[in-house]
Amino acid sequence: MNFDRVRSDSDTRPAQTDTLITLPDSPVRATSIRATAQVFEDPKSVALLSRLRQIAPSEANVLLTGETGTGKELIARHVHALSRRRHGPFIAVNCGAFAESLVESELFGHEKGAFTGALTARQGWFEAAAGGTLFLDEIGDLPLKLQVKLLRVLQEREVVRLGSRKPVPIDVRIIAATHVRLEEAVAAGKFREDLFYRLGVVVLGLPALRDRPGDILPLAQHFLAVYRQRLGQGNVPLHPDAERKLLRHPWPGNIRELENAIHHALLVSESHQIRAEDLQLSSLSLPDAATGPADSAPQPAEDTLRQVLLTLFERPPPDLFDRIEDTVLRTAYEHCRRNQVHTARLLGISRNAIRSRLIRIGVIDARR
Repeated sequence: MNFDRVRSDSDTRPAQTDTLITLPDSPVRATSIRATAQVFEDPKSVALLSRLRQIAPSEANVLLTGETGTGKELIARHVHALSRRRHGPFIAVNCGAFAESLVESELFGHEKGAFTGALTARQGWFEAAAGGTLFLDEIGDLPLKLQVKLLRVLQEREVVRLGSRKPVPIDVRIIAATHVRLEEAVAAGKFREDLFYRLGVVVLGLPALRDRPGDILPLAQHFLAVYRQRLGQGNVPLHPDAERKLLRHPWPGNIRELENAIHHALLVSESHQIRAEDLQLSSLSLPDAATGPADSAPQPAEDTLRQVLLTLFERPPPDLFDRIEDTVLRTAYEHCRRNQVHTARLLGISRNAIRSRLIRIGVIDARR
């Protein structure tokens, strides 16, 4: 199976499997490669890549959710690379990296004299991303006052610089990302509901590394290749006991933690292979880390569904099959923000069939 790869023409890193996507090299290489790789070998990752290809060519806003370290920026860059805007700029902005007093100026720009220190006019990130994609990382950290202004920008497709009254048209696609549950932030009054729906035309949840175990060893091999090259080392394979240790670990730090573990192991290893004792893994625990055996891989969603069905089959209610179908349809409809077209695409059936079934089970009115 061939997958697209995001690499610069000058990329000299070791060749990897076609299921690997990497960020192009930065002009100034950082000490850490900052988890700049995403592997799509686990079934969950393959499904994610398939959905990326479906939504990338559109102009729809995308909201990426997932734990810190799952590769949200890399996914955003890949969406940009697959879009019609791929020849335009890709600009990444961390909404939590600026002081609240500076966020508005950074996003929307300012005119000369707009505030103390504004010695010249300056365009904001929205203008700088013209014709391309603006990636708003950690959107959940944006102050409420700025959320109102961002919502207006997305609605009107124009910005007004600080110190100016003249609107500037913008042509950008927005990809936002957050590690917090925005639904909970909305309920707590910390995030605007209207902005949540405006950003989340397409919502992509990035699974944690522990939930896609098929990607762990390929990623480890990638990081081994990168750091071997940087350190000038020869072939240093993973010993089977090291592989087992990697697969058992819950990875609270996700891909970043895996990268650091491999880097450290190469530095301290005294043999010609990475052994289990060379791997210094985090002792941080997860809320559900103790729910299963330490040496068992995370349970796939399909297995969980199978167990639920088997339980239902023990004491089947009347019209069991219809009830299961109705539950699947209701859940998919809510997941797709009550959008019939998106629900039909997700389930692989026609919109007419979706609509007919929703009417029959009373979810929507036939007159709508």
